[in-house]
Amino acid sequence: MRKVLFVEPVIFIYVFASSLRSPLMQQFIYRRLWEEEYNSTFVSNSSISHCEQNKSSPAYIKQKVVQEKASVFNMQLDLTGAVPSVIVAFVIVANGDRQGRKRSLVLPSVGTLVANICLAVISYFSLSLSILYAVAFISGLFGSIATFLGGGFAYIADVCQDEKQKTTRIAVVDLIFGMVSGLAGLSSGYILRGIGFTWTFVTASLLHVVNIIYIIFFLEETVDVSEFQHEAPGSWKELLKETFSGVYMLFKTAPYKKRILIIVLLFTFMMYLFTATGGSSLFTLYELDEPLCWDEVYIGYGAAASTSISLTSFSGVYLFSKCLKDIYIVFIGIFSYIGGMVMAAFARTTLLMFLVRVPSLLCFMPIPVLRAMLSKVVLTGEQATVAWFSGFSFLLSAGLCLIPLAALCWLLCTSWNEEDLALLVSEEVSSIESVDS
Repeated sequence: MRKVLFVEPVIFIYVFASSLRSPLMQQFIYRRLWEEEYNSTFVSNSSISHCEQNKSSPAYIKQKVVQEKASVFNMQLDLTGAVPSVIVAFVIVANGDRQGRKRSLVLPSVGTLVANICLAVISYFSLSLSILYAVAFISGLFGSIATFLGGGFAYIADVCQDEKQKTTRIAVVDLIFGMVSGLAGLSSGYILRGIGFTWTFVTASLLHVVNIIYIIFFLEETVDVSEFQHEAPGSWKELLKETFSGVYMLFKTAPYKKRILIIVLLFTFMMYLFTATGGSSLFTLYELDEPLCWDEVYIGYGAAASTSISLTSFSGVYLFSKCLKDIYIVFIGIFSYIGGMVMAAFARTTLLMFLVRVPSLLCFMPIPVLRAMLSKVVLTGEQATVAWFSGFSFLLSAGLCLIPLAALCWLLCTSWNEEDLALLVSEEVSSIESVDS
């Protein structure tokens, strides 16, 4: 059987299935917590959901409690899955040069398949929501989206013959990511209303099954694994040592200016990606509650609005790159995101909430541009480890936390003394009183 070198269908299916589940997860948790709080079935049979807007009503207070619980629960789930997924992403993607790229595509697909099957079972049998913590942790052990995207971009880098072809295909992947997530969001509301949570999770599971079959049987491996079998490390300890040594050697051999530039670009990329992703995830819970009180179809419309943003951002990168430096394009994209989030903070009507997407039309531009800036800094042999490895950004984030910790340690070991501070404050108060008199 002749295999193909097109990873784009894999990304299309994975993003669609994941984006189909994402808004449903928050609504599923919100409705289950609602039913526990009210001891009644959640009602949503029109364009307005079961939503209390009278602030003096006891139901309004309970509603706020449900929203707070749902927000905290979703945050805890994200953290439960993020910690193992970062570690797994680092190991699997960084060793893709030796163990092949398909592994970093198959494992996240299997993990997400398991998660969707568990969600369907929890929904069908009305099991406890606490099981979701175990589901999030287990799916994180398979690498999650960090591993998948890292493997996908590395696969594209392997098959492209020149820099122009690589840039074009990566831009197409970014476009696919935005358009497919919008399409999934648009259809999610109608699918949920038509077949309910259980069968929607089953549908997402079937899509991942198709993806796994395509990856295993139809996608060509870009790395000759047999060449590295005799060099394979004998234990997990050796594997981790070999994994981290690649990053260590990159920074050890690079000039000082290059190291600083890589760190700053990775930090900027990571912070913006986290901010944009985290800010967007707040929309569903905000739209469910008053004053918007959207139902599943309107929430799907809101998610679908991201399609226009991906298109305009793709066009913006293409046009601005002809007349502006990369760094200015990043500035424009960041200010675009800030404008949209500020407007969202004051959106109190359905029209205004949809119009939030207008100032955000260019907010996706920094992601491909920062990635391109990184690819220009590092050598070709280093890109699988840095430019196309999103998991390293997470580790860099953890490493950068040492900066404020070091500052606090210095303060603790040198000048931090509560008795001395109390003395300074009393002396300052005395001096002020003497001046006033």
